[in-house]
Amino acid sequence: MKSRIARAALLTAAIALVGCSGESLEDIAPKAERQLPTAIVQTMKAKGISKDAPIMMRIFKEEGVLEVWKQKQSGRYDLVTSYDICKWSGKLGPKYTEGDRQAPEGFYGVRPQQMNPRSSYHLSFNIGFPNIYDRANGRTGQHLMVHGACSSAGCYSMTDEQVEEIYAFARDAFRGGQQAFQLQAFPFRMTPQNMARYRDDPNYPFWTMLKEGYDHFEITKQPPRVDVCERRYVFNRIPAEGESFVATEACPPSTQPGTLMAAYKKYKAQQDLAFAEAVKKKARPDPNSSILGHQEALLVADWSRRRARGEKVSPEPPSLASVDVAANEKPENNASAPVSAFAAASTSAQEAQTEVGAPPLTTGSVPAPTPNPKRTSVQAGKMESSPQSSRTSRFWNIFSN
Repeated sequence: MKSRIARAALLTAAIALVGCSGESLEDIAPKAERQLPTAIVQTMKAKGISKDAPIMMRIFKEEGVLEVWKQKQSGRYDLVTSYDICKWSGKLGPKYTEGDRQAPEGFYGVRPQQMNPRSSYHLSFNIGFPNIYDRANGRTGQHLMVHGACSSAGCYSMTDEQVEEIYAFARDAFRGGQQAFQLQAFPFRMTPQNMARYRDDPNYPFWTMLKEGYDHFEITKQPPRVDVCERRYVFNRIPAEGESFVATEACPPSTQPGTLMAAYKKYKAQQDLAFAEAVKKKARPDPNSSILGHQEALLVADWSRRRARGEKVSPEPPSLASVDVAANEKPENNASAPVSAFAAASTSAQEAQTEVGAPPLTTGSVPAPTPNPKRTSVQAGKMESSPQSSRTSRFWNIFSN
């Protein structure tokens, strides 16, 4: 009885404090501090995943899904849960320019300072657009978020309840020592069937480039090391001694773990067969489902500016869907190699993840999730070695620029 009276008194005092300070009960129990639901915690426990283990996220536009993965003690990542994206704006394809209403695609890094607990959209975090790849290719835009409020103009918008959980995953991982987590944003699940459907799309060369990183994750179940050179993404490459990756310059001599190369070769051969079979079915997407390159992005950006000025414009953004873009769009990257598709990881793929290893040797523009360099390595069971710590420190200096 006395305890109930005491709790009631505390609540009364809290309400009185709210009335005096102008704050709300939300400020006393911040939404940014809400804990993950019991069901999710139990799922992690069953998988042998700690609450503060590193995370990564994957987004698939066409499927409208955001996935949250967490690192197990083996170093591999496991899917914990997924969320239906409430809204994302634009079409399939990357963001090209400020105002084109496109949600970005690519590999991005999210650090603690990109988290916003006082967002106007309930909770949010900036995904890090433009990254080094985007800047090297002249792509512009700012304030691209994952946020709540189910409203989007170039962002990935969730419900408030969903974003509270997503935010909690990131918060707990940062408190566990992770310095940044990787967010991978794709137009669709990069299966052979989907790649075959979109093989004539102007964005296809860009997507085949992203697919290599997608495939590496499917093989290793570890976020790939991501660098940029020659204005393109490169994955799990280690530069020669004294060399480094520069986004706008020629790619330096580099190596790749041998077991990963073998696993990827086998994986790719299996998937190319599936791609060839999918091509025979001649499936095609809606011709207006993706943005038709930079020209259409500029049209939409101009429409957005005019609309913001109060000018009379069409209710929907303009499209180049009826235009033959072959003469207008030059592919950004050469996609001469056959496309790999989704397949089960082989024994050699499991060996590859061991050599790729956790923590990764990331020194490029987008991080693979990694604990704080001062924290104990999960795999080694001891403090990071000096060479690894040196590489990690060099990475964080680059990434913070």
